Amino acid sequence: MYALAFLFVPAGEVIVGAFKNAHGGATFDHMRQIVHQPYLDQYWLTIKISLITAGGGCVIGLFVAYAAIRAGTPRFLRTILSTFSGVAANFAGIPLAFAFIATLGTIGIVTTFMRDHLGFDPYAHGFTIFGETGVEITYMYFQIPLMILVIAPAIDGLRAEWREAASNLGASSFQFWRYVGIPVLLPSILGAFILLFGNSFSAYATAYGLAGNSVFLIPITIGFYYSGNVLSDPHLAQALAFGMFVVLAAMMLLYIPLQRRSARWMR
Repeated sequence: MYALAFLFVPAGEVIVGAFKNAHGGATFDHMRQIVHQPYLDQYWLTIKISLITAGGGCVIGLFVAYAAIRAGTPRFLRTILSTFSGVAANFAGIPLAFAFIATLGTIGIVTTFMRDHLGFDPYAHGFTIFGETGVEITYMYFQIPLMILVIAPAIDGLRAEWREAASNLGASSFQFWRYVGIPVLLPSILGAFILLFGNSFSAYATAYGLAGNSVFLIPITIGFYYSGNVLSDPHLAQALAFGMFVVLAAMMLLYIPLQRRSARWMR
């Protein structure tokens, strides 16, 4: 009942509304609009940012998680990392945008320190937290912890007996990772990448609070059409959301079989 009320019914409303005109009749005009400019560029920008942050989150999160979980690491480090990741993965929206503006904005703490004490002004060299790069940096704050939470069970699935057996057979550390470690972790890594992609692709409040009108992501454009006084067109917004459904559905079709395969190694 919960999934029906908060997932399937709203999604159904969006899908049906995407094929309606202002008078409630059926139309394909909005669907034709979203496959032309400027919406194609906005889709591509949203997908590009999602790919970059998902890839960066996967790589960094994997190395951090393995460093904290591998044998020989003090147990309390994993506890601290897991607790922080659980909080940071859910810290987003306007509070996160404000935190990064206060840190890396034009008069942010780090920016002011670099300007006053290091003689380097990042804004004088083309950097800005209020653009595409700033959105990517901010997204990484919750992408890396999410990757840590997702990949930790898979790393636990790397049994010590496998490494011992490989060592007894004369395999080097590189050979162990090449023929055992990476093949075992790869489905989980790919599944986590798709999960991080969807997490970034659908994010709205963080990018809106940080960049506003300077970065035209699809979720921001949908918000404009739903709430704008001039650009109010809820059916076009629903068509844009339907396009997002298509992208996310394609990613989920890849995620489900990968997740099933990786589950065998975590038993």
